[in-house]
Amino acid sequence: MRSRALHVVPEARTLPTVVGAGLRVPTLHGDAAYANLDHAASTPALETVKAAVNRALETYSSVHRGAGFASRLTSAWYEQAREEVAAFVGARESDSVVFTRSTTDSWALLSKALPSRTTVFVFGTEHHSTLLPWGRFRTVRLPVPQTVEDAHLLLEEALTDHPSRHRLVVVAAASNVTGEVWPVERLAALAHGHGARIAVDAAQLSAHRTIDLAAWDADYVAFSGHKTYAPYGAGVLAGRADWLDAGHPYLLGGGATRSVTEDGTTWATGPARHEGGSPNVLGAIALAAACSTIARHREAIEEHESRLLDRLRTGLDEVAGVEVLSIFGDDSDRVGVVAFTVEGWDSSLVSQALSVEHGIGVRDGKFCAHLLVDELLEDPWGERPATAVRASIGLGSTLEGVERLVAAVARLVEHGTGAVWTRTGGSWTVEGTDPRDVEVARPW
Repeated sequence: MRSRALHVVPEARTLPTVVGAGLRVPTLHGDAAYANLDHAASTPALETVKAAVNRALETYSSVHRGAGFASRLTSAWYEQAREEVAAFVGARESDSVVFTRSTTDSWALLSKALPSRTTVFVFGTEHHSTLLPWGRFRTVRLPVPQTVEDAHLLLEEALTDHPSRHRLVVVAAASNVTGEVWPVERLAALAHGHGARIAVDAAQLSAHRTIDLAAWDADYVAFSGHKTYAPYGAGVLAGRADWLDAGHPYLLGGGATRSVTEDGTTWATGPARHEGGSPNVLGAIALAAACSTIARHREAIEEHESRLLDRLRTGLDEVAGVEVLSIFGDDSDRVGVVAFTVEGWDSSLVSQALSVEHGIGVRDGKFCAHLLVDELLEDPWGERPATAVRASIGLGSTLEGVERLVAAVARLVEHGTGAVWTRTGGSWTVEGTDPRDVEVARPW
């Protein structure tokens, strides 16, 4: 089955559009344009992604083993989606690209494929999905570094002190708490110099910056569709095939086998080994469409996000009592993720007030990175908040939304909330009727 390549398209200077860009939400003061500043948690779908899925639904059928035209076409698109994603991550010819459910699922898959007695090195800065799956007794957990140089020294010391036949360094390309970009190439060179491999969590990078396995000289990379404008339940693990081909299949079932007899089972090699069952074809197509769109519009996307991030950071810096969190320092490179605290205010109340009073969507808490947030907010006197607010930008964000957030935080500091809030059982409730508690017809 032949079709045109998806990714050979000239660079586009315009911004791609997302589904729901005109969303209006209820507030205490009436409907308002939704200020989506929660992209680090999940991104809206691109219009091109929605169009690709709708097109694929017209001929959707079984994958890989059907003789009918619809099955052949669906199978072809599934494998072409794999090629598109491989190009997006800069995969080498010998690398495997395995479709998973998410970044979390990708690391769970890799953890089960690691050779016996592999030692895994991971910083305390990581998201729980990257921090936890390796097993307590084979994980060397490094402390939160103070600087990039400190990170390099900590890792070098750990690799020197823990020799073993198989070792894997796991690091985020960008922090999901602070947005800071890690020196992946430098850490990869260090790992390889000690005979170790490196796996890169690109969940917070994929929608914003280039992923390049070959240029980084990294061994594995993982990211999720739901953070890359393709929220259709697909993720990716890409990288060196040897451990994946030797590891036990992740999902035992049809598609993962070469043969099954009374005497035993012969498992497939390549991506099929870990994609047992009927694969998420629509998720893979959605992710490929997102990768293609991002690649075509990359320069425009980066310009848009740089402008919004600059205004977000300078605006918050001007508000008394606001502290922006950082691992490596204020001057470190970062994508559009900013976590901050407001002196004297509980982060949950801040996020609820921003939503109910101003139509702004942010996140509060520890962002599934408890060790890092606890370290950044450590306070023996108990005067600082224990959690933070996170604002994160993307294609669903506007300059007006950023300005509204800055103004709302400044108003909160100067005048307090515009409504009366009561804390009940760890959550905040607005006095009277919460405007968000409206009855909306189900989408089915």
